[in-house]
Amino acid sequence: MQVTMRHKILSWPRPMKRIVAALFDLVLSFIAVWAAFSLRLDLLHMPQVKDLWAYLAAPVLAIPIFIRFGLYRAIFRYSGYGALGAVVQAVAVYSLGYAVLILYLHGAGYGVPRSVGLLQPILLLLLAGGMRAAARFWLSGHFSAIRKGGRTHLLIYGAGDAGAQLAQSLSERSEFKVVGFIDDARNRQGSSINGKTVYSQDELSWLVDDRGVTDVLLAMPSASREQRKKVLECLREYPVHVRSLPSVTHLAQGKIDIADLRELDIEDLLGRDPVEPDTQLWTREIARKVVLVTGAGGSIGSELCRQILATRPAKLLLVDHNEYGLYAIHAELERLSEQISSETQIVPLLGSVRDYWGMRKIVRTWNPAWIYHAAAYKHVPMVEHNPAEGVLNNTMATLNLASIALECGIPNFVLVSTDKAVRPTNIMGATKRLAELVLQALAAERKPALTSEMLGLPGEWGTLHAQERESMTAQRLPFTVSTINRTRFAMVRFGNVLGSSGSVVPLFRRQIAEGGPITITDTEVTRYFMTIPEAAQLVIQAGIMAEGGDVFVLDMGEPVRIVDLARRMVELSGLSIRDEVRPNGDIEIKVVGLRPGEKLYEELLIGNDPQPTRHQRILRARENFMPWPMFREKLQSIRHSAENNDIGTLRLQLAELVDGYIPSEAVVDWVTQAEEVVS
Repeated sequence: MQVTMRHKILSWPRPMKRIVAALFDLVLSFIAVWAAFSLRLDLLHMPQVKDLWAYLAAPVLAIPIFIRFGLYRAIFRYSGYGALGAVVQAVAVYSLGYAVLILYLHGAGYGVPRSVGLLQPILLLLLAGGMRAAARFWLSGHFSAIRKGGRTHLLIYGAGDAGAQLAQSLSERSEFKVVGFIDDARNRQGSSINGKTVYSQDELSWLVDDRGVTDVLLAMPSASREQRKKVLECLREYPVHVRSLPSVTHLAQGKIDIADLRELDIEDLLGRDPVEPDTQLWTREIARKVVLVTGAGGSIGSELCRQILATRPAKLLLVDHNEYGLYAIHAELERLSEQISSETQIVPLLGSVRDYWGMRKIVRTWNPAWIYHAAAYKHVPMVEHNPAEGVLNNTMATLNLASIALECGIPNFVLVSTDKAVRPTNIMGATKRLAELVLQALAAERKPALTSEMLGLPGEWGTLHAQERESMTAQRLPFTVSTINRTRFAMVRFGNVLGSSGSVVPLFRRQIAEGGPITITDTEVTRYFMTIPEAAQLVIQAGIMAEGGDVFVLDMGEPVRIVDLARRMVELSGLSIRDEVRPNGDIEIKVVGLRPGEKLYEELLIGNDPQPTRHQRILRARENFMPWPMFREKLQSIRHSAENNDIGTLRLQLAELVDGYIPSEAVVDWVTQAEEVVS
């Protein structure tokens, strides 16, 4: 019944709510006069005719003053200290007028005690302020939550400005009860913020056990990743759910809500500070130029577009064969462009990088200064089951685009690569390393005899009739020495990207939310991790530093064991691991075995002699490659095998060209397996 009445009142129109609030104040002003008389006379007062003016004057003075101070504009269920301050100010002004009137009535012989002029405003302040506090408590649902015992007891880690603002915002929510603050600063410990005590980290145990704390919110926006990691390691000992608050900007603008409280960023668990780019260098190299990004709708490609747009290029060309992905990033970039008042022309282009002639037309039409090639198949098991498509899309499409860049004299070409290209155990990694070898070989080739025909047949030529091939050949121009020298090729390798479509992090989160189990391939699997923005920044930064044929890698710190990552995510969700030691735990970690093509450890370097660059966290790898004339013939053979889905030969060819690639014994290509069953 209470919930129903509360919802009905909340659904009233605003003018009705204001009228009701004013009527309450009118009644309270009468009650305050009666109580003032009763206190002064030390008996229950029976109003007389001579007291009429003292009673009538109270609402006549109070209501206009309350209106002037905005007491009826406030929303009671969200009112806080600011609204209380407004009540105090309004009553203070009211008290002056009412006291003067009571003095006049006393002097005029009406028999009104002078002390009523002092007592009544004090009582009115208590009644009006108390009524608003009670209304806020009831309308916001606090009473219902307490009655049902469903409130979440939480601590805020960080007693600075951000923590105080977060506590104030959460006090308006019936679901939460802020027990107090935790802070490492000794000068804050023992103090109080809005009535909430600041505790030390050592007191966490009894706060969890005795005060029923189940959640901890991190309010440390200025802390480094290393500091946050230390705090999280401490919190892992306790059965609490750890979440993080929004940015300080959100808090300052009063926008925080329960929906804004987010799960921990997994980068907090890694404890590595991000690589800081030289944005001034970016702007100097990219601003007011034409930039083309392939795979613009993907995880890395879309973030590249966001970062590049911030430098205000003249045109930003978005290429992707995924219609919805292209639509989504184009719409987002249009909104972002308006926010930053950019004049960049954003052009969405549906197309495949495997379409040589389609890509050639795009490049020749817009003549971009930069090509960022992020389009690729990256899911290891998927490519393992479709190896021919992996070769055609990851390697041959890179050859297509590189040959177009050479022909059109494009100054800069940057390939987005992966740590899986280093001594790969899977087709995906082998195709990406092969793409790197293509660019390394082309970057080193400086002979005038390097013509378009020497690059190999692009895309769909193998299926064309002789007359069509002859016609297309006539349209292609030979490359000159100056044209070759104008294109700087660069490759950028990095590890797993957090939050991408293939990342384990969203998978683990979903599995935890579903009650488990968390599935991992092997307890010894380790991976390097970085964030999507960091990866995109590395690609841009390294491309600008390229000299030609460079392979760049990031100093990514220490690799992370996937099983440790899973354990931390479970524990910081306030849950426990179910295993032999704790058979009654919440979430089981289940080992399912390595998938086709996966390996335990990833590496970033093939050689052991990385060279420093002008950026302290970016290294230049020194990798061997095959000279172009010999490599070109082998690429033609690989293309032929892929187009004919000759998987056995294709795997042997990849093993010959890619250092460290040893194919598994079984062929897991779906088409090949189906053919064997049929035969």
